[in-house]
This record gives sequence, C-alpha cells and structure tokens, in this order.
Amino acid sequence: MSEKQMAPRSGSTRRPARDALIDAASRRFYADGLAGTGIDAITAEAGVARKSLYNNFASKAELVTAYLNARHEEWMGLYRIRLERASSSGERVLAVFDAYADHADLAYLHGFRGCGLLNAAAELPAGDPGRSVVRRHKEQVEALLSEHVAELLPHSPEQAGLMARHLAFLLEGSMARAGLEGNDRCIQEARQIAATLIASL
Repeated sequence: MSEKQMAPRSGSTRRPARDALIDAASRRFYADGLAGTGIDAITAEAGVARKSLYNNFASKAELVTAYLNARHEEWMGLYRIRLERASSSGERVLAVFDAYADHADLAYLHGFRGCGLLNAAAELPAGDPGRSVVRRHKEQVEALLSEHVAELLPHSPEQAGLMARHLAFLLEGSMARAGLEGNDRCIQEARQIAATLIASL
C-alpha cells in the first residue's frame, strides 16, 4: 500500500474496507504523524464508517503496525524493480540506494518528509510492536547490502560485513538529511559515495 497521493476509486471497483483504511492511514500518518492523525480523519478519507475500522483492526496501534508493514512492502517492491535492472554485484548494491531515492520521489501529500518508518518509530514508545517492524526493515536492508557486497568480496566475509554496515549507515544518514531538505539530493550524493567505495574494492 502506498502513502502517495491517489485518486479515489469509484463504483463497482470499490476496495475492501481494510485496504482503503490502510491506504488512508498511510497518507495521513506520513503527512501529519501518528499522534497528529485521528481515527475520524482516517475513516473519513477512507470513506468508511468508524465501525469498519474496528471490524478490521483491534486498535489504532494495530492500524499503525499495518501501515508500517505496508510501507516496508512498498519499499521492497521498489527494490525488486531496481534489482531486476541490475546486471552486476555493484549495481545490486546501488539498487538499494536507488530504491530509497524512488521512495523519496513518490507523490506525497505534503512533500517528502524523510523515512516514514523512522518518523513513526520516533513517536512510538520503547517496546511498541511498531518499533519492531521498523527495526526488522532496517535490518533487512542491511542484510541485502551484506548479500550484495559479499558477492564483491567472496573471500573476505569480515570485510564485506564491515563495508555493508558502513553503507547502511551512509544510506540512513543521507535519508535523514534528505527528509530535512525535502528531496532526494542527499540520497543521490550517498549513492555516488557508495559507487566510489565499491569501485575501490
């Protein structure tokens, strides 16, 4: 599901309430934050009754977790598209950076505000299930980087792991700055740095 701006569907193509709620929540949570988004705003945008929300989600917290999982899946979809175009191990590393840039370039309601997963995690208390979703996403991204870097350094697993960690931190730092600036420029710069590092291996 996407947080990007989408035209409402009409007529017989109306989606199930759960899908409509996750789409609406995704847009509102990303634009206004978790605390700044009420249930009424989500149900109104989804075009469903409040009862429909509680028929599909036990609480707002459960809806938040569904939103975070949907955002992870959206990023994975962008990554898979980039990965299909990559023809070398180095390009597969850079596909991770490209997927982050693609996520930044989606048509958000109020512009790009950084990583939606980290934005949400910053609002959630320690131990919240949503924070676990965010952590798993970030760990999976680093694991993808590790897999691709290992292809470049098949005989140096320790060096490959350190390089992947370095690239993961580079990527996350660029994403944070990109969120403040509202565009993908910092991510593109990080990609260039990554390309230089890869070329030196």
